[in-house]
Amino acid sequence: MCGIVGIVSNNQINQKIYDSLLLLQHRGQDSTGIATMEGSVFHLHKSKGQVKEAYRTRDMRILTGNIGIGHVRYATSGEAHREDEAQPFYVNAPYGIILVHNGNLTNTRELEKELFSIDRRHTNSSSDTEMLLNVLATEIQSENYGSSLSPEHIFSAISSLHKRVEGTYSAIAMIAGYGLLAFRDPYGIRPLVLGKRVLDNGKTEWIVASESLVLENNDFDVVRDVVPGEAIFISNEGEFYSKQCADNPQLFPCSFEYVYLARPDSVMNGISVYEARLRMGDYLAKTIQEQITSGEIDVVMPIPDSSRPSAMQVARQLGLEYREGFFKNRYVGRTFIMPGQAQRKKSVRQKLNAMSSEFKGKNVLLVDDSIVRGTTSREIVQMAKLAGANKVTFTSAAPPIRFPHVYGITMPSKMELIAHDKSIDQIQETLLADGLVYQKISDLEQSILKGSQVKNLDLSCFNGEYVTGKVTEEYLAWVGSKYSS
Repeated sequence: MCGIVGIVSNNQINQKIYDSLLLLQHRGQDSTGIATMEGSVFHLHKSKGQVKEAYRTRDMRILTGNIGIGHVRYATSGEAHREDEAQPFYVNAPYGIILVHNGNLTNTRELEKELFSIDRRHTNSSSDTEMLLNVLATEIQSENYGSSLSPEHIFSAISSLHKRVEGTYSAIAMIAGYGLLAFRDPYGIRPLVLGKRVLDNGKTEWIVASESLVLENNDFDVVRDVVPGEAIFISNEGEFYSKQCADNPQLFPCSFEYVYLARPDSVMNGISVYEARLRMGDYLAKTIQEQITSGEIDVVMPIPDSSRPSAMQVARQLGLEYREGFFKNRYVGRTFIMPGQAQRKKSVRQKLNAMSSEFKGKNVLLVDDSIVRGTTSREIVQMAKLAGANKVTFTSAAPPIRFPHVYGITMPSKMELIAHDKSIDQIQETLLADGLVYQKISDLEQSILKGSQVKNLDLSCFNGEYVTGKVTEEYLAWVGSKYSS
């Protein structure tokens, strides 16, 4: 999971890209990068850490140009601690291409061999983004034998890329001297939203970003989502071109975007994240009623922030008091996307403080968006009890996560997942909770899809069904061993 943005403007773009990355900071905190294009010249700055720490006035001064791309990284492939793994990535031929990517490729072993032995291209990192960029560069070069590059050449190259690359990828690239390219994998698992605005002089500016809130906060109108398999090219002059480049595109958006990853004020694939989370609370309340006797709970509390809409609906449906028992330190990063188990565990108590006045002597029902490794959940249960709670029932707005997520979230090994080999009773015991209730898979699906035109979801971490195919047990074992070593 990363955050990406690209803008074609009539004015200097560096500040707009920077502001957009601040809005996407929840999608990644490992590193960040901005690249701008001035004529046919690229300017680039990237660094480890968060956006507000990574850019100084001197950095912004060199990022001149009216076309730009930006990235915030949450490491799903490669090594989080290495600054040279930060995006964007650049190749100088053909033309010069610089690219950012949100997603995770699942055939990197095959691509690595092909790039070296067939394409004669060298990658200097373990990042799948650099592989994606080199495949793109190879296909553009093979499609164009003249000196100029047309949109049709680019779209043909993307068609060839779709045939070679497996996994998930929403990507934005700049081609030196030509313009901005955006494309999405044939399953549309990771989001990408298109927007525009018409200036007083009649000229049009364009934006593509991971979430709609970036468009709205920059005063762009949301046009639509980039559809699965589609490529969009916007020239330096703002001319817009698009084409479907996949043979059999299908939309399977990632369900975890709506559970946790995206901001609640975003709309992706025509689905409001906030409204989906409210419905998750409605469905979860029904399951709680089936499993817990009325009168056993005094108060409902969220684990801030992403579970708050669901918790409000649980309290409303159960006719219980809704209270805020945990105070959040907003200067600590999102615990789930911390690189490393020890850092996650340490950050929980830095991030949350339990107010004893809300817990003392009460039977508390806690609502969280999901339970992944269980580290955070166990710490939170202990905090509630130390604050004086009589009983703590833990509930999850998502179903048990029993399978690795290989499409852009760091859940690469089932051995890391608390639910992979445990019954609900065993998970409850591990969490030290007095009760445990999970959302049903069918209810999660309905929570997200209800009222929308979307027919399918990627639910692979819940049901083990990998929509892109070729995600075999051997592959999962290889990924698990790679990340545990």
